[in-house]
Amino acid sequence: MKIVREFAHKVVQYENVWIPMKDGVRLAARLWLPESAEENPVPAILEYIPYRKRDSMRSRDNQIYSYFAGNGYAGVRVDLRGSGDSEGVLADEYLQQELDDGITILEWLERQDWCNGKVGIMGISWGGFNGLQIAAMRPPQLAAIITASSTDDRFADDVHHMGGCLLGDNLSWASTMFAYNSCPPDPEIAGEKWREMWFERLRGSGLWLEKWLRHQRRDEYWKHGSVCENFAAIECPVMAVSGWADGYSNAVFRLLTGLTGPRKGLIGPWGHKYPHVGIPGPAIGFLQEALRWWDTWLKGIDTGVMAEPMLRVWMQESVPPTTSYECRRGRWVGETSWPSSNINTTIYSMAPARLLDPTAIPSGENECCRLQSPLGLGLFAGKWCSYAAAPDLPHDQRQEDGGARVYDSAPLKESIEILGAPRVELELEADKPVAMIAVRLSDIAPDDKATRISYGLLNLTHRNSSEFPEPLEPGKHYTVKVDLNYIGQAIPAGHRIRVAVSTSYWPMAWPAPESAGIKLYTSNSRLLLPTRKPQPEDKRLRQLDLPEAAPPERMEVIRPEYHNWTVIRDLATDVSQLKVINDNGSQYIKRIDLTISRTAKEWYTYQGDDFDSVQGETTWERSFIRNNWSIRTKGRTVLSSSSQYFYLRAELDAYEGDKRVYSQNWDYVIPRDLV
Repeated sequence: MKIVREFAHKVVQYENVWIPMKDGVRLAARLWLPESAEENPVPAILEYIPYRKRDSMRSRDNQIYSYFAGNGYAGVRVDLRGSGDSEGVLADEYLQQELDDGITILEWLERQDWCNGKVGIMGISWGGFNGLQIAAMRPPQLAAIITASSTDDRFADDVHHMGGCLLGDNLSWASTMFAYNSCPPDPEIAGEKWREMWFERLRGSGLWLEKWLRHQRRDEYWKHGSVCENFAAIECPVMAVSGWADGYSNAVFRLLTGLTGPRKGLIGPWGHKYPHVGIPGPAIGFLQEALRWWDTWLKGIDTGVMAEPMLRVWMQESVPPTTSYECRRGRWVGETSWPSSNINTTIYSMAPARLLDPTAIPSGENECCRLQSPLGLGLFAGKWCSYAAAPDLPHDQRQEDGGARVYDSAPLKESIEILGAPRVELELEADKPVAMIAVRLSDIAPDDKATRISYGLLNLTHRNSSEFPEPLEPGKHYTVKVDLNYIGQAIPAGHRIRVAVSTSYWPMAWPAPESAGIKLYTSNSRLLLPTRKPQPEDKRLRQLDLPEAAPPERMEVIRPEYHNWTVIRDLATDVSQLKVINDNGSQYIKRIDLTISRTAKEWYTYQGDDFDSVQGETTWERSFIRNNWSIRTKGRTVLSSSSQYFYLRAELDAYEGDKRVYSQNWDYVIPRDLV
């Protein structure tokens, strides 16, 4: 990445500014301003998230918001109520209080001497979510947003559920926020009341996983904050960004389809990161692209951004399967609109163990094959959303295909390109009232290595509706549709396409209440592929710049970060385990004389084919040290289940020095609701 040190505007930083809310609570903000902003007011760019502006996000924020300020904008990073240095308590995601606070922040920005009254919201993940949600409230100050790695549908396409299945990442993400909510404000910002604020958080934030598990269908809880409920509410221009290794690429396509105002979509090969630091690469000059967007909508400068294709995506090329990639080969392609007239549906009918050539007449064979996958099929699936990108991507799928039913095409006579959401339609019956299926689409190389390119999950009780799920009638035939994740993928001639179907995908998805078998019928089953012919205009796309940013914060590495995934299979006890280590190490931030550390570990276990043995466990430790001020928190969450209930236990301990000053345990039994 190119580090830019000289800008058109000299940048002035403000370590902390208090923004008063209507109920008297103060939110903590960090500001970056052009030196002349008070004489010549500028538009503001706001990011509003719970991830600690003072320390955890400090270096990242410096690189982004110094860059924007140097180019004539006010950069504003606000800690949500109850997070970082802000007062109050954060009790859940995207509460109406959070959105109302966001409106108050916009009103405050409009009143500042250095702001000309125009504001853009930019955010990745949480900040991408609330940017969309605040935009739907139509505040007059909000001129445009950039939403990265976010969703329009909190039930169907977020970290909690997929196809009505409960995701393993639901536990992982809940544990992440359990740890964040246990952290104190910095006494240098909060003053003498820091300890009072800290204990208010420890007592009041709660165990979010318990709340989420009580909403196992698409009810009003999940509809709140799901802007797909009313796309027309969003009128301001929207730039939607994601990556194929991210968990949130589908939303880009739905936003382009559902919104009617000015909009752009950008999807690269990246995981859950801003594209200027995108992994897998190639990373791009995202901050330059953001400036073109902001200059257009916040300054009224014609940058040409709206004359370019509505959607730009990275068309990935075929690669051998592995759990991390430094770079994904491919090329940029563009579509002037979405849905696109350049996309055609190619249909592969299913026959026993085969996908028939699209030009072939269906054989009419109606093979009935029974499928009851091993409980642990899915240990090599990778993470629902790639965060560290090493090693959390899917492994060679041959290790999963033995427990699935697979349907292979003949070797392709010519290459094809897929752009869109593949769909698999299956005729089936089940032998239990609750069952799930996982459908994987893989690129099979001539050496038989299987690279997963997309997948989908379906809780079969949600086959018609996630708001009103219905139990299956054992032995009854159903035709179900499984929409796989959107993808841009080229498959070369000589390779084969594989559809693999399984009845489990643990720990990606929580298993059904008991082992369920299904029968698959081929005569009415098929794969629908959205295929695209390369367009001459693709070669004329404007070339994207290489990444650049302002200088990062100087941080001394005390203990290096370490990430790993380990699959352990104890053949003596028949216990299998996936162990995940996400250790961000320890760093010393010289400017604020603070040492921070963060370590997370996860274990997902099961024994044999015992569905009651499934368990997920997470632990988090965080610490903050400055001279005699030493804070440490430890959280542990354990989720298990039986055929009727989820069992949730959690522990939280907080320390000042070596003294434990707070401890709380939680223990819940939650009925399963057709999950």
